[in-house]
Amino acid sequence: MLFHSSIRKDLARSFGATVVVLATIVMTIILIRTLGQATRGSVNPSEVMLVMGLTVIGHLTTILTLSLFIAVVSTLSRMYADSEMVIWFSSGNGLMSFSQPLFRFAWPILLGIALLALFVWPWSNQQIQELKDRFDQRNDIERVAPGQFQESAGGKRVFFIDKDSPDKQTGRHVFVSSLEGSIETVTTAQQGQIEWQKGERFLSLQQGQQMLRNHETGGVRITEFKDYQLLIDPNAKLVTTDTQSRMISTLGLLKDPSNVNLGELSWRIGLAFAAFNLMIMGLAVASVNPRVGKSYHLAVALFCFVAYYNMVNVGQNWIASGRTTLPFFMLTLHGGAAFLALFWLSIRHFNLTWRSLLPTSQIMTGRPSA
Repeated sequence: MLFHSSIRKDLARSFGATVVVLATIVMTIILIRTLGQATRGSVNPSEVMLVMGLTVIGHLTTILTLSLFIAVVSTLSRMYADSEMVIWFSSGNGLMSFSQPLFRFAWPILLGIALLALFVWPWSNQQIQELKDRFDQRNDIERVAPGQFQESAGGKRVFFIDKDSPDKQTGRHVFVSSLEGSIETVTTAQQGQIEWQKGERFLSLQQGQQMLRNHETGGVRITEFKDYQLLIDPNAKLVTTDTQSRMISTLGLLKDPSNVNLGELSWRIGLAFAAFNLMIMGLAVASVNPRVGKSYHLAVALFCFVAYYNMVNVGQNWIASGRTTLPFFMLTLHGGAAFLALFWLSIRHFNLTWRSLLPTSQIMTGRPSA
């Protein structure tokens, strides 16, 4: 049908252009933020592009939702401005008749948003956190640069090896300073290398001495050794991370329905409902009134999007803090938004005014009878 194909082509062009623009903006912002994290030492500089890609994938839900909303509003607004809507209306097609081609175009996008929110979002967050944890929990020798003093992962040790060291597994003129409570330990050796024993990583030192200083008593003890083994990475075989709700799978959230997990679940499910409701709102919002300017409808559309998404985030915090329950919030916010969108669309479809919705006795004017 010419009507349906024409609408879908316009929507596809507008949606594609909007996705490209928004994705470019988001990628630029995330790249700057990731480079800042790499500068502070939170991200491996060699993995900046990987972290940025995973972060952009996690934000695709917002990008696709906003792109679909803008595509609907901009396409229909252009048709109003070019008087195409007058032609369609005069042929017997009301505003609700646009819902069928719109749904045929948008259902793959809505499905993709739901899948991204429920499955890809926690996966991308988990992958990013694993990259950061792996970089933060590097063994101390991997952090050492020949000829430079380097602080260890926990901040309790300082390492130094000579510039003439052949590689990072073997070092010459090794210096290790550590602080455990009030005991400061300074160890020096002519040579050291990495060794594995029973799954744990040790630094084996040869021909050196160790000085122990007690800062409370002021006592000092100096010991010389020919061979000394220092446990440098007790957690090398165990990489642990703090389990956060945004990294837990959707099935895991359902199995552990705590307030925090239910709040995260409401956010993921809410993204899918928000995309659908905003698409309906786009049909109702899209119009051009020459008396108020062409940008008026875009300002209203942006206000609807920002307000809706802020309420989704606020609801997550309310559910996590126990101020409300998941079913009540979902029904109130998303059910209320769906009712408002359909009611607004019905008014536009039947070309009703707010005055016509009031009882006749309240809108009659004139002089009272004698």
